[in-house]
Amino acid sequence: MKVIVLNVTYRCENGMREAFLDKIKAEGIDLGSRNEEGNICYEYFFSTSAPDVLFLLEKWKDADAVEFHKKQPHFLRLGELKSEFVEETTIEKYEV
Repeated sequence: MKVIVLNVTYRCENGMREAFLDKIKAEGIDLGSRNEEGNICYEYFFSTSAPDVLFLLEKWKDADAVEFHKKQPHFLRLGELKSEFVEETTIEKYEV
């Protein structure tokens, strides 16, 4: 079975990176994702060179775990928050 790794890059609205991450944490979106059965890693990082970029590293045990994740209320809520805080999202997917 192949582990799924997702590198998610959020380019946030000017000056909104910290507010976006604060909202994610306040609503428990990060914890909800980490607590899912198939989650291996779910961690946010600030870019040191781009002040409006937030990076998310996700690792899932398999494709089924990713599909399950996409149906969870916290995942859907993240999509709603993105409309408030994020200009562009880029996702790189790897199977390792």
